[in-house]
Amino acid sequence: MTQTDKLLARKEAGVGIVTFNNPGRHNAVSLDMWQQCTRVLQQFAGDDAVRVVVLTGAGGKAFVSGADISKFASERASIEATRAYDVTTAAAFNSIYEFPKPTIAMIRGYCIGGGVGLASCCDLRICSDNSKFAVPAAKLGLGYGYAGLKRLVDIVGPSFAKEIFYTARQFDAQEAYAMGLVNRVVASAELEGYVKSITDMICANAPLTVKAVKFTVGEILKDESKRNVAGVDKMVEACFASRDYTEGRTAFMEKRKPVFTGK
Repeated sequence: MTQTDKLLARKEAGVGIVTFNNPGRHNAVSLDMWQQCTRVLQQFAGDDAVRVVVLTGAGGKAFVSGADISKFASERASIEATRAYDVTTAAAFNSIYEFPKPTIAMIRGYCIGGGVGLASCCDLRICSDNSKFAVPAAKLGLGYGYAGLKRLVDIVGPSFAKEIFYTARQFDAQEAYAMGLVNRVVASAELEGYVKSITDMICANAPLTVKAVKFTVGEILKDESKRNVAGVDKMVEACFASRDYTEGRTAFMEKRKPVFTGK
């Protein structure tokens, strides 16, 4: 397990778990937490034992409540400092969005501002029924960049993205589900168990197939002129050439569960 004061990371049965650990401030994220998040995701990306990553918040009251405003005076007081801050946060968001393996945001309680941005970088978002979502940029006078808005628009569409930003209000879990912002809403007491059932299924499936699908969906979301279709074809061919493909067919014929190795 990797641990800092404000960010925890551990591995558990094929799952990498990243916990934002600042419950006194509803898991508001400081600059050093974003930096540590990038380093942890890089480690998990290179670890074959990690099949899926779950991101969550400590304390039971919040996923992530955005940037730590108490540190704005030291971290974002000038245009130059803000630009440096934005570079660091963009790297953290990209490390999640471009992560080659499945990612799940396990959300309980408040998911505000940068928390919505963080969750939008994940492949799946599962929340408790008492969760609250908002992007209050318009209440703080903050500008919001292209990449973050595009990720949100890709998930909820342009009209809901505008509503989220124009109103800057809080949305409850059912409203978030209706917008498509979250995949599932479950009772708070059942959240960990439900997410574990999803990670168990992912870990049992063929890693090369899952990786190829994630890559392909990412290419579909790009402008047509920028799509790496040859890369998609290469990954599909790698699936058919793999030992896992043989194992999958053999296990089906033998009426047993396949054991995939990602090879």
